[in-house]
Amino acid sequence: MLGFNAPSYAGARLEMHSANLYALLRSRYPDDPNAVFLESESSAPLLCYGDLDRLVARMGSRLRRLGVGVGDRVLVQAPKSADAVCLYLACLRSGAVFVPLNTAYTPDEVVGFLEDARPALLVCAPEGAEALREPVRAAGAELQTLGSQGEGTLIKDLENEPETPMVPRESSDMAAILYTSGTTGRSKGAVLSHGNLASNALALHALWRFVPGDVLLHALPIFHAHGLFVALHCALLNGSRVIFLPRFDASRVTALLGHATVFMGVPTFYTRLLALPAFGASGCEEVRLFVSGSAPLRAATHREFEARTGHRILERYGMTKAGMITSNPYDGERRPGTVGFALPDVEVRVADADGRPLEPGRSGSLEIRGPNVFERYWGQPEKTAQEFRPDGFFVTGDLAEMDEEGRVTLVGRTRDLVISGGYNVHPAEVEACIDQLPGVRESAVIGVPHPDLGEGVTAVVVTEPGEALGEETIRAGLAGRLAGFKQPKRIFFVDALPRNAMGKVQKNALRERFARTYTSAEDGQGMR
Repeated sequence: MLGFNAPSYAGARLEMHSANLYALLRSRYPDDPNAVFLESESSAPLLCYGDLDRLVARMGSRLRRLGVGVGDRVLVQAPKSADAVCLYLACLRSGAVFVPLNTAYTPDEVVGFLEDARPALLVCAPEGAEALREPVRAAGAELQTLGSQGEGTLIKDLENEPETPMVPRESSDMAAILYTSGTTGRSKGAVLSHGNLASNALALHALWRFVPGDVLLHALPIFHAHGLFVALHCALLNGSRVIFLPRFDASRVTALLGHATVFMGVPTFYTRLLALPAFGASGCEEVRLFVSGSAPLRAATHREFEARTGHRILERYGMTKAGMITSNPYDGERRPGTVGFALPDVEVRVADADGRPLEPGRSGSLEIRGPNVFERYWGQPEKTAQEFRPDGFFVTGDLAEMDEEGRVTLVGRTRDLVISGGYNVHPAEVEACIDQLPGVRESAVIGVPHPDLGEGVTAVVVTEPGEALGEETIRAGLAGRLAGFKQPKRIFFVDALPRNAMGKVQKNALRERFARTYTSAEDGQGMR
């Protein structure tokens, strides 16, 4: 670790006139610069708070030398590491815009984001640099690498960089762009401001009762809002120690829960923990809070977890475009199958197709307004206008019911987005790849219940007359073209897709037909 630099660290309290999110986070660092921030699963300190501040300042200087200016985008597809966390914070500190990408994306997919975001810099894993070198050059951007074990060109000789001052930011200034899936083939970049992220972090830190001494067990990816914003912002605001795992592993998490007080995960994490016969109350005594999000948590999982551990999971609801929106209460009933109440300063309503609020108990479109809600999509003003009401409410695309107390229950989605293992998959993208394969006439991609992933990506394919394709043929054709989490778990073949009178594919009928694919031994039903 880098040595501690007292003057830089002490200056944190002097820069709070800026709405720069990093100024807020740094103002909450512990007074002891040797307090551990990130710790490995073997309890070895990876980074202390004093070193963190100095490293972030030097990395900000490196970004400037690479030509990254205020408001420039930094596209990042790098492994989870302490250095990657510092890169995110350095972007905040220097006024750049952080654009994280799923590490499972293929080079072809990354090129699409490169063309859309138009970054000044792309940072990727060392092993991925060669495939991206020419597209990055053609885009007029810089290319740097960052590995998981302290390697990469971005941090080479970083100790020789000076510590540059923090760049003042307004609350409305861009802090990050997170790409989110939709119902069209083109991903949309949600522009999140320093104010959006700060308001959400402060609300969650207070709502979930973070206290001195809390330790976060972090097993989430950091290219996703859950692991990057929700988990790390809460920890940083609290000056907490974070046990930083490279990935989720149920056995390792079970072994480490006894050293943590807070654990955040997607529903898949909890189903995999419960799949371990030895998992139970023993080892969970120190944990005060289990949080679940990024996909719906089944009520059965909630009840089984409580029966096994004595802990009631706190389920919350959020999205890339707004961070967290609702949460079950810290004190009070955490009702299985519901996502709780609106966060402070966040307005939530259930409305009809025209945006008129519905009475309690009726299902309709879930719409939100508040300081956490993004302002616009990157480069898509028409799409932005379509999804906001004239009174400023954002149409989430989710269907919900709200009771008289204001408790929200999600009942479905108005769009066909699939959420598998906490990751968003938009069917149009997968369908486009399948439809390009020889022998395929058309396809439909749906999500159906999956005991581990929440929803399993499932493809239904119609072949050209006389073609006899199999699942393996389709899988081979998709290999290398789509990230693994987008790949169909099962592929079924039918003579024709069901359609309504207007010719639109009736995906509800397909979801009903194949609903038991992953939850029944009869998973072959419906195949041609």
